[in-house]
Amino acid sequence: MGRYLPAFKAYDVRGVVPDEMNVELAYAIGRAFADETEAGTVCVGHDIRLSGPELSHPLQLGLTDAGADVTDLGMVGTEMVYFATGKYKYDGGIMITASHNPPQYNGMKLVRSESRPISGDSGLDRIEKAAFERTFRRDGNGSKGTRDVYSDFGRHLATFDPESKARDLRVFASPGNGAAGLAVEAFQPHTGITFTRHRFEPDGSFPFGVPNPILPESRASVETEMASGGFDFGVAWDGDYDRCFFFDGEGKFIEGYYIVGLLAQAILAQNPGASIVYDPRLTWNTIEIVRKAGGNPVLCKSGHAFIKERMRAENAVYGGEMSAHHYFRDHWYCDSGMIPLVLVAKLVSETGRSLADLVGAMQSAYPCSGEVNSTVSDVAGTLARIESRYAADGTVDKTDGLSIEYKDWRFNLRGSNTEPVIRLNVESRGDRDLVAEKTEELLALVRE
Repeated sequence: MGRYLPAFKAYDVRGVVPDEMNVELAYAIGRAFADETEAGTVCVGHDIRLSGPELSHPLQLGLTDAGADVTDLGMVGTEMVYFATGKYKYDGGIMITASHNPPQYNGMKLVRSESRPISGDSGLDRIEKAAFERTFRRDGNGSKGTRDVYSDFGRHLATFDPESKARDLRVFASPGNGAAGLAVEAFQPHTGITFTRHRFEPDGSFPFGVPNPILPESRASVETEMASGGFDFGVAWDGDYDRCFFFDGEGKFIEGYYIVGLLAQAILAQNPGASIVYDPRLTWNTIEIVRKAGGNPVLCKSGHAFIKERMRAENAVYGGEMSAHHYFRDHWYCDSGMIPLVLVAKLVSETGRSLADLVGAMQSAYPCSGEVNSTVSDVAGTLARIESRYAADGTVDKTDGLSIEYKDWRFNLRGSNTEPVIRLNVESRGDRDLVAEKTEELLALVRE
């Protein structure tokens, strides 16, 4: 958590507009960002939130007053700022977004050159301090320009499947009135996929609620619309589409955990012996898939800054989190919500198998609870209490939160970085009843 300003978090900036996130802070972040990165060129984008443009202007002014030349990308997704920063060799990039937070929130995700993330231990704390104190070193008169990157981004997506035009598939696509629809349209000229469009129009008022398909209530309309069948698979995104969520042909939700295994398997087929980075929340399926494919599974703490740093250190070709963040070496080690769509379509088309079939064996071998959240008054105390109850008979790992592993089942409990919430994940070796039993048992203790 930030020491000076409540909007500063571990990996990004995020707060209520205008109380915590406002035009004055946006300007100060622009100045402080230029100081921290010494950037001469910076690209700036915003998602569909209504406050995006009003925060973008002072942010850009802060950057130019520090002497940086700014390129305004307009309304984009987070991964397009990563793409633009890397492809056009900007010295930095800033995305104005609050991801899946409620409509009254907005924030920023910051990257250096080559789209290297800026988090608390790599400069964000210094930016926060400078923005709070209004202590800025640089002065100048930078320029402003604009750039439409959608065409180049569409071509970038096509590089992950050069034969995409031959994919005769029917895909249900739901941006949830977020920004993903614009990216789908940019990819459309490069693929033979027929998209059935659902809540495609970008709308920062979020008429159906903020898109966050990891929540059952957020994805319910997709499941209902797809229930009649006739689709090869479905995909839904959050507002800035750095996460994507898949459904089988009949609209049944597929946990992100199994998509990690599926993509790891497919990518290792083209990159034998490569390293794959995964997070500690759900692990057994990923480890087995990667080892069977001849790859090197690398455990890493959850969170985009940690995953990206570890991927660079290992030269990993892919990293996956069960929360539906997917990272690619050929995307500057950054997360993308569009590349998984391209790769899943390629898999379904080339294998002739349904998505349900492709993940079915994984789901049976390693059933899981899905992530279950609980609000608690004392995260650290709750973790200590659970550890004292379960550690004696299991193998404990504290890479991220508390993981305890037994012969037939394991669980992970970790605190949120932004709120007093504990997140639980449970998995077993082929025993769905055991998953249900242990999930209920742990939740009762957590919520005491």
